[in-house]
Amino acid sequence: MSRIVSLARRYWLVTVTIGVGVAGIVLALVGAGWLVQWLFSGYSLAIAAWQAVGMVRAMLRREFGLDILAVTAIVATVLVGEYIAALLVVLMLTGGEALENYANQRAKRELDALLARAPQLAHRSTDGGYRDVPVDEVRVGDVLLVRPSEIVPVDGVLLSPETTLDQSSITGESIPVEKLLGDTVLSGAVNGQQAVQIRATQAAADSQYQQIVALVAQAAESKAPMVRLADRYAVPFTLFSLALGGIAWWLSGDPVRFAEVLVLATPCPLLIAAPVAFIGGMSRAAHNGVIVKSGGVLEQLSAAKTVVFDKTGTLTHGTPTLTQVRPEHPFTANEVLTFVASAEQYSSHVLAASMIAAARERGLPLHEAESAREAATNGVIAQFQGREVVVGKFAFVAQHTPDARRTEIASGQLAVYVAIGGRFAGACWQATTCGGTRKPRCTDWSSWGSGRS
Repeated sequence: MSRIVSLARRYWLVTVTIGVGVAGIVLALVGAGWLVQWLFSGYSLAIAAWQAVGMVRAMLRREFGLDILAVTAIVATVLVGEYIAALLVVLMLTGGEALENYANQRAKRELDALLARAPQLAHRSTDGGYRDVPVDEVRVGDVLLVRPSEIVPVDGVLLSPETTLDQSSITGESIPVEKLLGDTVLSGAVNGQQAVQIRATQAAADSQYQQIVALVAQAAESKAPMVRLADRYAVPFTLFSLALGGIAWWLSGDPVRFAEVLVLATPCPLLIAAPVAFIGGMSRAAHNGVIVKSGGVLEQLSAAKTVVFDKTGTLTHGTPTLTQVRPEHPFTANEVLTFVASAEQYSSHVLAASMIAAARERGLPLHEAESAREAATNGVIAQFQGREVVVGKFAFVAQHTPDARRTEIASGQLAVYVAIGGRFAGACWQATTCGGTRKPRCTDWSSWGSGRS
């Protein structure tokens, strides 16, 4: 309810127009119908005058649109006594402007969200420590500190031994990527749980994330061919409509025909639907991480028959899911999953949630650890009832148990290993192939790099 009130206040002209219409209905019902014509006509002419002022200002800026038809249609319908039609044209005109403004505001909010997420400061290495500087002042070759969970400010190379980055805002992949010394890091990626140093290889304006932001801003300002066509022929179409209306009046001898032609010629669907559809479409796409280069690209998409995705593995749902547990004797599958999920409660890794969810789906109880610690990018070590549980990548688990052995996995698969009480207990295995008899909901792990596999 509060949202409706807020919208009514923001677009008060539409609210007043609807209120005038309701007032006219009430007057007609109480027997004061003669006031309706004066109310509708007076209000419509006032709106026409308001729009005419804005139209003249636009013409002085050499911007010619189709609003002159709507203004002329309002005046003509009032002069011939079709006051209800005049109010309807006013409602279409003010409602169209409100819809376009609403779509523009929504698109601006999505763009503002991208801009707000863009790094504003960088921690540049100086003699004796680090100094915060605006990201625009970062130069190629500068050594920067990226703290835990901070956004990488510019493109660079990693100077620290290793880290894990969430690159979902850049690549669309929801799985964190492990980076080693000398690897490229992209601006916009979110650092993992340890502070690292990078050397800038690009200035802020030339970095990946800032280019994406600029592309979205450029797309929001672009016009689709349909909209550009309407702007190009606005003046000829207006002159033709006025001439056609004049001919209809001259042939019929009835000025109502002139008003009817102008009402029909008022291209409300073209004025309202096209800009709102394109701006709204690009806004929604940006919200979901899809970058549209321009309105023209969005228009061409409607004619697409085949879509080719340039992707390493399968198209993904974006949420990791457990598909199989491979226990080692004497452990059972439920026992392995119970300890894995219990340990993962103390992990911030993206796999933790999938393991916990899988255990709960099977109705397995989760234990509370006596102690637990996470080794960044490697795994978790936890104590349960005097037994040490180690969960994570193979090399990490192998350091704690001599009998650990790798599980054979193919491309697009991932294994998380576990040791319980100093003994290798098995692995939790995930397959990601889409198609065949599998459900289409699947997750692609093929681009995760070394990860916890």
